[in-house]
Amino acid sequence: MLTNADIKEIKKLTDRSKARHEAGLFVIEGVKLFLETPLEWVKKVYVTEAFMEELDRQIQAGEGNMLRASEIIRWMEYDVITSSQMEKISDTKTPQGILCVLKQPNYNIEQILRKKDRPAGRRLIVILEDIQDPGNLGTIMRSAEGAGAMAVIMSRGCVDIFNPKTIRSTMGSIYRVPFVIADDLNDTVRTLKDEGFKVYAAHLKGERYYNEISYEDTAFLIGNEGNGLSDETAALADEYLKIPMEGELESLNASVAASILMYDHYIKTR
Repeated sequence: MLTNADIKEIKKLTDRSKARHEAGLFVIEGVKLFLETPLEWVKKVYVTEAFMEELDRQIQAGEGNMLRASEIIRWMEYDVITSSQMEKISDTKTPQGILCVLKQPNYNIEQILRKKDRPAGRRLIVILEDIQDPGNLGTIMRSAEGAGAMAVIMSRGCVDIFNPKTIRSTMGSIYRVPFVIADDLNDTVRTLKDEGFKVYAAHLKGERYYNEISYEDTAFLIGNEGNGLSDETAALADEYLKIPMEGELESLNASVAASILMYDHYIKTR
């Protein structure tokens, strides 16, 4: 049974970064994200009566994904709530009828570096300083998965990765790409350099184009959408690089720039 107190607590998780941080929880919505969620992350599932009826209808029509969703939902603890209650706790204008409260995963840089799933010379990490747009952060997570990055590292000044808009933008990559929110970004960069990573900064002062570089173990520094990298962080780079462009542009969208660099690394190290 969903009480008014429950509604208030879930709404805090959807609306407030501080509440998510203090509780160690976050919220996801929709069948696709539900199906990809690691089951050990799940704390609670809420579904509407209309959703369960539609689930049964689609199962009868032979929808494989719906059959899997039904099996998972009925296997775990869930609450059936009204459509009105779902609208109150949802972050979307047209809720799909399924919402989950999940436990936040925890990663650290030492744990990531100990993993041996990337051969030496092909390791890739992207480091983000003060990225503010949820869509940009989510897109970078998706590109990081596609380009085989080991992890995404973020400064404390980045938008909350558990923001519902960010979660949706990752399209499930948040479940598969480890990420670290660094208390001291500069210390983290120095740790990577000690581990043999060469650090490149996407920077207007770059002297070489990104496609002129032969990559090995690499970390890319990507700065804030409006201000770029701080001077202190940029100074940690082994080299500045630039992306060629015509017209009157000075720079590309942060997620576009990060994606170009990550995929260039992917192509050159495979």
